Amino acid sequence: MRCGVLFHQDNAPAHTSSQALTTIQNAGFDLLRHPSYSLDLAPSDFYLFPKLKEFMKGRKFSDDDDVTCTASDWPEDQDQEFFYNGIKALENCWTKCISVEGDYVEK
Repeated sequence: MRCGVLFHQDNAPAHTSSQALTTIQNAGFDLLRHPSYSLDLAPSDFYLFPKLKEFMKGRKFSDDDDVTCTASDWPEDQDQEFFYNGIKALENCWTKCISVEGDYVEK
């Protein structure tokens, strides 16, 4: 693996289409393949989205654009440690997955 962006996504059909894979390759990203039947290992599902949901909980938005802008700006407001912690959490889940030979991994 080379230095640069390591791109991880689940196996949803839209993510594994030839167009999506070509776009990832053309961007120069290294693709980290997602194990089959391992929805519990999607980093957005166990780290990123729950944190975003927590941030947005109880807020009132004037319209869809307000929601979109708030959700789009939120990652930019996070510091480097936030993303480092997410990667470490992913590493721990992958280690568990390896130890149970690919079976379901609880959070």
